[in-house]
Amino acid sequence: MRRTMLALTATLLASAPIAAQTIQTSPTDRVIDQGTNHSEVMRIAQYLTDVIGARLTNSPGIRKAEDWTQAKFRAWGLVNVHKEGFEFGRGWSNEKLAVRMVAPRPLQLIAAPLPWTPGTNGAITGEVVLAPLADEAAFAQYKGKLKGKMVLITEPKEIEDPTEASFKRWSVEEMAKRDFYDLPNGGGERPFNSARLTFAGKRDAFLKEEGAIGYAIMSSRNGKLVHGQNSQFQVGQSGALPGIEIAAEDYRRLARLAKMGAKPTLEIDAVNRFDDSDTKGYNILADIPGTDPKAGYVMAGAHLDSWAMGDGAADNAAGSAMVMEAARIIRASGIKTKRAIRFALWAGEEQGLLGSMAYVEAHIAKRPVDPSATGTVRYMTWSRAFPITPGPDHGKLAAYFNLDNGSGKIRGIYAQGNTAAMPIFEQWFTPFHAMGATMVSARRTGSTDHVFFDAVGIPAFQFIQDPLDYGSMVHHTDVDTFDHLKADDMRQGATILAAFLINAANSDQPLPRAPLATAPTPADQFYPFPESAH
Repeated sequence: MRRTMLALTATLLASAPIAAQTIQTSPTDRVIDQGTNHSEVMRIAQYLTDVIGARLTNSPGIRKAEDWTQAKFRAWGLVNVHKEGFEFGRGWSNEKLAVRMVAPRPLQLIAAPLPWTPGTNGAITGEVVLAPLADEAAFAQYKGKLKGKMVLITEPKEIEDPTEASFKRWSVEEMAKRDFYDLPNGGGERPFNSARLTFAGKRDAFLKEEGAIGYAIMSSRNGKLVHGQNSQFQVGQSGALPGIEIAAEDYRRLARLAKMGAKPTLEIDAVNRFDDSDTKGYNILADIPGTDPKAGYVMAGAHLDSWAMGDGAADNAAGSAMVMEAARIIRASGIKTKRAIRFALWAGEEQGLLGSMAYVEAHIAKRPVDPSATGTVRYMTWSRAFPITPGPDHGKLAAYFNLDNGSGKIRGIYAQGNTAAMPIFEQWFTPFHAMGATMVSARRTGSTDHVFFDAVGIPAFQFIQDPLDYGSMVHHTDVDTFDHLKADDMRQGATILAAFLINAANSDQPLPRAPLATAPTPADQFYPFPESAH
């Protein structure tokens, strides 16, 4: 036995130098090890939600998040960490909101403040009047009837009963339905009407002129969920009166009481703060350098801002945490890439992708948008303006990947009609099939920060994620908190994002690009015949 052990030891000692020279670890497995066994993604998400909380653009919360995220990037060894400003609008925050019915009986109500509306300067009390103001034509009906009143300005309608489970993961059959391609038809977009964007200001002016003390809208969801969304963030366009959103069940009760003549009365105490000391929003940017300075860069992003209710967890601390964790994974794994990798945390997404639009305009490409167009108007007109003029980074940015669909597991990726990229992504997903990521869909998806990159010819993509309870409960609501984030899903998502970035940054050729868009040919729709065709 002793001779056998001595012989085995001698064999191991003799072979050790050779083994040390020949053993290599797979880059993918190093990424998986970091992303699973050493993950920090939930710690990142927990700080953004529990500690910092809501991150409305230009609020105290987003300012804290700007500083904290930069500090984390620097601690992990990223370079060129900085914030990049763009003109946004007013700073605003809510410190207190108490809403209760005091007649015909006392009752605490569930409500949310509407951002960029003033506070009450102490508790105010007023009788409720139902006066739906859907357009300017409705003003005449209520003239002379609103003095001293708290006005319910939306029609109380029944919300459709839910027909699906509030929490779900995509089945194989449902995933298959997500793989389709909508053929562009050249002129399919309806003309943009900016009148509805100016209506809020006209409505506020009418209410103030009539002597109303405040107004309320009804939540669009049942279950005592409230949102608190508003678009009056620009200097000179803020709300003229205190505005709140009331939970659907509470709002309908008030409307019924008002209609029956019971004269319901509300007491509202709202402490809201405006801050015009810095009207710029800020994107956070950080880089991992590449080994070839001439090879350009790839990019990952998520929006850091949220609405004012809840803690902005699923929307979008989840995406921000996964982007940050992907940066940490790549740095900790020690993997070198030919192209640099840039990480972006966007501001102003909730008001019209304004942060990512500003980055595209500053670095990637410009479009001839009316210079007086700002905010949501600029968002709605930007993709319709031609020609596109490439900027200094148009040829340098090889790919952009975005995360903004909650904390659900990555199930695949939307190829945005870039059919040449699809077989490449299928290969990149191969190591992650057992983790549930298999789908490469030709489908285009929108409404988040990859949109403007894609619109100017950059290969830009959004991942497909399990919906969980994102759309049914947490999206923009007061229950969007850390409790609704799924740790295993976020570890998987950050790991896959890191792997995709490494693949895109190390590929011999950059990802294929779709043709640079030009003004589309009018749609080939013959019925009804347009006047110009006669």
